[in-house]
Amino acid sequence: MLDLAILGFLAERPLPGHELRRRVSELTGYTRPVSDGSLYPAIKRLAAAGLLERRADPAGGAARYALSVTDAGRAELLKRLRTPADHEISDFTRFFTVLAFLSLLPDVAEQHAVLRRRLEFLEQPASFFYDGDRPLRAEDVTDPYRRGMLLTARAISGAERAWLHQILDRGEPVAARGDTDPSTLQEPVNRPARR
Repeated sequence: MLDLAILGFLAERPLPGHELRRRVSELTGYTRPVSDGSLYPAIKRLAAAGLLERRADPAGGAARYALSVTDAGRAELLKRLRTPADHEISDFTRFFTVLAFLSLLPDVAEQHAVLRRRLEFLEQPASFFYDGDRPLRAEDVTDPYRRGMLLTARAISGAERAWLHQILDRGEPVAARGDTDPSTLQEPVNRPARR
């Protein structure tokens, strides 16, 4: 997901490495912090593959560089957004990374195909706890903390499904960044992965 975040942010505009690191860290949050030890090798690998380039940034001072995505990098980004891997659909943080850049896909039908995959995943019975192959619901669990986990996951999953239906049932494109009135959209949230 680090590669996708790097390509996504650089597709929006060229950035110096420290600004890119800040944006990626803000996106992934405290649960998956981005260190220089993971970011800069990823940048080097993407540059070696011809997906991004590094240019001197005169505005940034001596030894400062701005990173930008190449045409090949943009094509790779769009390919990954069109066909995210199954784990990028099922994992909440990974899906949020896909969602953060989904509006870069120019075709609304392709955007909605990704959202439908997420909705299909969310509509499958799942739990953190099972009795054999049967997923346990909050009502099936006596432990108050496990029940709390299940009730929270149910609420989060319900909110995300409602948001997805809101977008997909309207048949409209997701508004471009900066054009969305946040009071009109529900914030998408997580549910447990199926085991």
